[in-house]
Amino acid sequence: MCGIVGIVSTEPANQQIYDSLLLLQHRGQDSTGIATADGPIFHMTKARGQVREAFRTRDMRSLIGNMGLGHVRYATKGAAEREEEAQPFYVNAPYGITLVHNGNLTNTRELSEDLFRIDRRHVNSTSDTEMLLNVLATELQGQITGLDLDPDQVFTAVEQVHERVEGSYAVIALIAGYGLLAFRDPFGIRPLILGRRTADNGRDEWIVASESLVLESGGYEIVRDVHPGEAIFIGLDGQMISRQCAKNPVLVPCSFEYVYLARPDSIMNGISVYEARLRMGDRLATTIETHMDKGDIDVVMPIPDSSRPAAMQVAQKLGIEYREGFYKNRYVGRTFIMPGQAERKRSVRQKLNAMGTEFKGKNILIVDDSIVRGTTSKEIVEMARAAGANKVTFTSAAPPVRFPHVYGINMPSRQELIAYGRKIPEIASELSADHMIYQEVADLQAAITEGTSIEQLDLSCFTGEYVTGTVTDEYLGWVERTQLS
Repeated sequence: MCGIVGIVSTEPANQQIYDSLLLLQHRGQDSTGIATADGPIFHMTKARGQVREAFRTRDMRSLIGNMGLGHVRYATKGAAEREEEAQPFYVNAPYGITLVHNGNLTNTRELSEDLFRIDRRHVNSTSDTEMLLNVLATELQGQITGLDLDPDQVFTAVEQVHERVEGSYAVIALIAGYGLLAFRDPFGIRPLILGRRTADNGRDEWIVASESLVLESGGYEIVRDVHPGEAIFIGLDGQMISRQCAKNPVLVPCSFEYVYLARPDSIMNGISVYEARLRMGDRLATTIETHMDKGDIDVVMPIPDSSRPAAMQVAQKLGIEYREGFYKNRYVGRTFIMPGQAERKRSVRQKLNAMGTEFKGKNILIVDDSIVRGTTSKEIVEMARAAGANKVTFTSAAPPVRFPHVYGINMPSRQELIAYGRKIPEIASELSADHMIYQEVADLQAAITEGTSIEQLDLSCFTGEYVTGTVTDEYLGWVERTQLS
């Protein structure tokens, strides 16, 4: 999971991209980067850390041009501590291309071999984004018949990219001297949204980004989501054209975007994240009623912030008092997307503080958005007990995470997942909770897709069914071995 943005403007793009990345910071905290295009010249700055830490005034002044892209990284491939893994990536031929990517390729072993033996291309990192860039560059090179580049050649190259790569990918690229290219994998697993506004001179200005809140903040009208398999090309003159480049596209968005990753004020694939989380709370409340006597609950509490909408609905539907018992330090990053288990555990106590007056002598029902490794959840239960809670019921607005997520979220190993190989009472025991209640898979899907025409979601981390159809047990074993080595 990462955050990406691309802009074609009539004025300098650097500040617009910087502001957009601040709004996408929740999607990645390992590193960040911006590239701009001034005619045929690229300017690039990237560094480890968060947006406010990474860019200085001198960096911003060097990012010249009215077209650009940016990235915030949450490492799923490559090493989080290596600055050279930060995006954007660049190749000088054909024309010069710089690219950012949100997602995760699942055939990197084959691509690595093909890039070396067939394409004769050198990849200087372990990043699948650099592989994707080189595949695009190779296919684009194969389409060129003269000096100039036309959109048909770009779209044909994207068709070939879809044929060669597997997994999830939302991509934004700049082609030096020509324009901005954006495309999405044939399943639309990772989000990408197109927006437009009119400049003072009457020309169209364009933006593509991971979440709609970026468009709204910048004063752009939301045009639509980029369709699965579709490519969009925006020229230097602001003209936008698009083409479907996949043979059998079908929209199967990632359910975890709605559970945790996206900001609640975003709309993705026509679904309000906030309203989906409210519906998760409604359905979770029904499940809670079937598993325990609500008279045994004194208060309902969220783990701030992403579980708050679900917790509010649980409290309302059960008719139980809603209280904020955990105070959040907003200057500590999201613990789930921190790169190491020890760092996640250490940061929980820094991030949350339990207010004793809300816990003492009470039976507490805690609502979290999801439980992945259990590190944060166990610390929270211990904090609640230390603050004087009588009983602690822990609930999750998502089902048990029992399988690796291979499409862009860092859940690569089954052994890391607290629900893997455990029944729900065993999970409760592991967390030291009195009761443990999870959302049902069918209820999660219904809560997200209600009122839409979307028929499928990627629920692979809950069900073990991988939508691309190319993820095997052998591949999962290889991913786990590479993570441990």
